[in-house]
Amino acid sequence: MVKRWLLAVLLTGQTMVSMDGSIVAVAMPDIAEELHASGSLLQLITGGYIFALAVLVVTGARLGDGYGHRTMFFLGLFGFTASSLACGLAPTGALLVAARVCQGASAALLLPQVLSLIQLAFQGPARARALGLYSMVLALGVALGQVAGGLIVTLGGSWRPIFLVNVPVGAVLLAIGPRLIPPERTKSVRLDLSGVVLLSIGMAAFVVPLVLGREQHWPLWTWPSIAVGCVLLAVFCVHELRTASPLLDLSVLRRPFVAPGLFAACAVMGAYTGLLFSLALYLQNELGFSPLQAGLTFIPYTAGFATAGLGWTRLPLRARTNLPVFGLLSFAVAASGLAFLTGDGWPVLLSVPLLYTAGFGHAAGFSPLVDRITGAVGPGQASSVSALTNTGTLLSNVLAIAVFGGVYLSSPGTLTRVTALLVALLVLAATASRRR
Repeated sequence: MVKRWLLAVLLTGQTMVSMDGSIVAVAMPDIAEELHASGSLLQLITGGYIFALAVLVVTGARLGDGYGHRTMFFLGLFGFTASSLACGLAPTGALLVAARVCQGASAALLLPQVLSLIQLAFQGPARARALGLYSMVLALGVALGQVAGGLIVTLGGSWRPIFLVNVPVGAVLLAIGPRLIPPERTKSVRLDLSGVVLLSIGMAAFVVPLVLGREQHWPLWTWPSIAVGCVLLAVFCVHELRTASPLLDLSVLRRPFVAPGLFAACAVMGAYTGLLFSLALYLQNELGFSPLQAGLTFIPYTAGFATAGLGWTRLPLRARTNLPVFGLLSFAVAASGLAFLTGDGWPVLLSVPLLYTAGFGHAAGFSPLVDRITGAVGPGQASSVSALTNTGTLLSNVLAIAVFGGVYLSSPGTLTRVTALLVALLVLAATASRRR
C-alpha cells in the first residue's frame, strides 16, 4: 500500500510537469489581452519553459546521482510549485516569462528523478505496472494539458488558474511525499562542468530555433543555430565517452536493445505529438472547433492508451515481446483511416473507434519498450536511462511540432501528407523495436 502512495506522489509530480508544457496554449489569447503581450512574448511564455527543461534535464538527472533522487525530486517540486505561484500572480508579460523559465528549470530537477525512483523502488511485475503508468503520464501529458487548460480557462474565466492550480497540489505532495519516499544512500559524484557547458549551449542552439522558428517563418538565423547545436552535441558525446566522470553515461547505449529501443520510443512519441498538433490545427482552423472542443476530441485516444497501458502487463511474456510491433502498426493503420475519412469534415462516430485504436496502439508500442529499456540496465545506470528517455522524448516532441507542423501548414486543410510521414515514422519504430 505504501508503494502505491509513493507511486501516486511521483506520477502526480510528473503529471504537473508534463501538462504544463501544453496547458498554457489554450490561454494565450487571454494572456495577450490582459498583459498586452506581443506575439514574440507569447512565444517565450511557451518556449521558455520547454527551453529550460530541455537544456537542464540531463544535469538534473546527474544531480540526482550526487545528492539523492529523493532530494532533487522534492527540491524540483518546491521550485515548480513556487514558480507556478509566481506565474499565476505575474503582473507583466516579462515577469511571466521569467517565472516560466524557473518552472522549466525546476521541472528539469523533478522529472528525471521519477523514472530513477521507480527503478529503485519496484522490481518484477510491480515495476512493469509502475512503468505502464509512468508511460501513460509521459505520453498523455500534452493532450491532458490541452483538455485541462480549456476546462480551467472556461470555468475560471481567466488564464491565471491554469498556473495557480499547481500550488495546492504541489503543497500536498510536499507535505506527504517525504514520509512515503525513503532516503537513499548517495555517493560522491563530481559534476562534469565542461559537459554541462557543452550540453547546455548545444541544446540551447538546437532547441531555441525549433521552438521559435515556425512562428517566425524560419528566419535565417535558425539554420546556423541548429547546425551549431548539432556540432556541439556531437562534441559533447565525444567528451562524455572520454571523461572519467561523465555527466551522461553513454555506455548505457551499448547494452542490448537500449539504443534501438530508445529510438523506437522517441519515434512513436514524435508521431503522437505530430498527430496531436496537426489534428488540433485541422479541427480549430478548418472546422472551427474551440480549443476545448479540440481537446475533448482526443478523449477516445486517451481511453485507448489507458486500456493498453494498464493491461499489457497481464499478457504472457511471448505476447509482450511482439506487442510493440503490433501496437505501432495498429497506430499507423488507425491514423491512416482517420486521415482518409476527414476529407469531408469530421466523422464523429467513426473517429471514436479510430482514435481509440490509435491510442491503444500507441500504448501497446510505447509502454513495453520503456519496460525493456529500463530492464536492460541496473540501478547504477538508472539516472542515465532516465536522462536519455526524458531528453529523447522531449526533443522528439519539439522536432515533431516543427516538422509535422511545417508539413501540415504547407498543405492546410488535409492530413494526407502528415499521415504519410507519421506512417513512415511508425514503421521505422516498429522495425527498430524488433532489434535486440
